[in-house]
Amino acid sequence: MQKYISGLLKAVVRVVGMGGVAVAVAGCSGFGGAYPAAPVKASAPDYNYIVGPGDMLNIIVWRSPELSQSVPVRPDGQVSTPLVDGLVAQGKTSAQIARDVEKELAKYVRDPVVTVIVTGFVGPYSEQIRVVGEAAKPQFLAYKQNMTVLDVLIAAGGLTDFADGNRATLVRAAEGNKRYTVRLNDLIKRGDIDANVDVLPGDILIIPQGWF
Repeated sequence: MQKYISGLLKAVVRVVGMGGVAVAVAGCSGFGGAYPAAPVKASAPDYNYIVGPGDMLNIIVWRSPELSQSVPVRPDGQVSTPLVDGLVAQGKTSAQIARDVEKELAKYVRDPVVTVIVTGFVGPYSEQIRVVGEAAKPQFLAYKQNMTVLDVLIAAGGLTDFADGNRATLVRAAEGNKRYTVRLNDLIKRGDIDANVDVLPGDILIIPQGWF
């Protein structure tokens, strides 16, 4: 009889132990991130697009079609057009580049009027949004005003089957690489629009692998 009770107690301990492990695993899979939640609104209202290597610029000189041209920004951040060679474009807005081109052309053309339109967007590294980890298509994106985490995920093709979206981290370069937690599973799989947050130039979205 004593052996029977001892065996029964051991069985109960094993069952309780297994239940504890199951609870622990379940707790890990549903556990939130280790950082504060990202603020919902963070867009820069006065943001102006900053040109970077790889961008395409349509440079239009009024009444001078022979001086107008579409040119890429070279890896060194410079552009070259007729009468203008080696003009630094990286780190400037399109309006600033237009004024610089006008100054250069004024050496050869009377009162030039220049308009610069960015037609291909890459941007400098400091302005790009990067998504890494368990995204379907990890990549970098040119920042656009009022861009959100949802926009980033759509461009990245969503989450992989192995992603633990609610433990994703948003690293904000504009705030000294401060880290925030974002709830991607709630946003994508549960349709919780409150989990959608703004991103800023230079943000990095890190999506970890889940526990299985």
